[in-house]
Amino acid sequence: MSYTIGMDAICLRAPERLAHTEYCSNYALVRAVTGLDPRTDPSAWRAFNDAWQQDFIWTVNDGPVDWSKAGRATDMGHAEFLEDGIDLRENVPCPFKDVEEVYAFDAVEEYGLPDMDDLVVHYENWYQAGRKANPNQVHPGGYYKTIVSGAIQAFGWDMLLEAAADPVRFDRVLESIFQRSLYHFKAQAKTSIEVFLCHDDMVWTQGAFMHPEFYRTAIFPRYKKLWDVIHEAGKLVLFCSDGDFTEFVDDISDAGADGFIFEPMTSLDPIVEKYGKTHVIMGSKVDCRTLTFGTKHQIKNEIDETLKIAKDCPGFIFAVGNHIPSNVPVDNALYFFDYLSANWRR
Repeated sequence: MSYTIGMDAICLRAPERLAHTEYCSNYALVRAVTGLDPRTDPSAWRAFNDAWQQDFIWTVNDGPVDWSKAGRATDMGHAEFLEDGIDLRENVPCPFKDVEEVYAFDAVEEYGLPDMDDLVVHYENWYQAGRKANPNQVHPGGYYKTIVSGAIQAFGWDMLLEAAADPVRFDRVLESIFQRSLYHFKAQAKTSIEVFLCHDDMVWTQGAFMHPEFYRTAIFPRYKKLWDVIHEAGKLVLFCSDGDFTEFVDDISDAGADGFIFEPMTSLDPIVEKYGKTHVIMGSKVDCRTLTFGTKHQIKNEIDETLKIAKDCPGFIFAVGNHIPSNVPVDNALYFFDYLSANWRR
């Protein structure tokens, strides 16, 4: 069963094949695999996850009320990513007029905190619904706007970068986001989840956008406090960020992450060399850009290069870097899975 394979990988028990997950928004691929339309038939996703032997569902939950409904937040818009551009969304101007308003911001005051018992019930119900929808996969708990992603959501990139120029004052702002996250982490720790996915897009494609020492004084110590809450409840923590966080892998491990989820910009080889026996590693050398624009030979090569080092890692969970968006040709995606699944046994 995929659930068993997923949990064996997360617990470093080296399942008989590499565990597998994808974040897929390619509706044409789902139709090709299942014969069902995910835009009209909710059962299509379960059928696809089972057919593609997925062992883990990438999912998070920031609580019952969206920030934009509770207080000021910046919507930077969304480009056409899904089929027919149904996710296109124009940007909304930043509601913070100047950086002084950012420095006066307090996330707890701005967005409030729900009753703890009600919040625990919300997260438990969400988790149980997720398990029912995909019973054959590991469904984690999780949170998206942890610290840096919370600042992005609140202020947008331009105002965030301006505020970050004063690390002392910006640190106080991040403390308020941390406190709100901590409250939600404590609620999820009280649920029956087995593993927790902590997401925070703290870097760019080229790495850190703030001074590395600021991360080490303002970001990673707060991660540790958040993850201690999850660990004290007997649950495991997987950390996820877009971009290149290669230089911070040791810091993230020291803060207590039990595993890493990353894009191909973060270097796989040194992570496998140092943490391949001790941590969950979710990723691969297969880039969605190769699936989109490359040849089958190039796809095969990236799978092979990953398999060379992945099979010795008891907690390796294979995933396409950046995952599988709607513009990936179906034939390439089908080839990818057929070749991977024919070669992923240890």
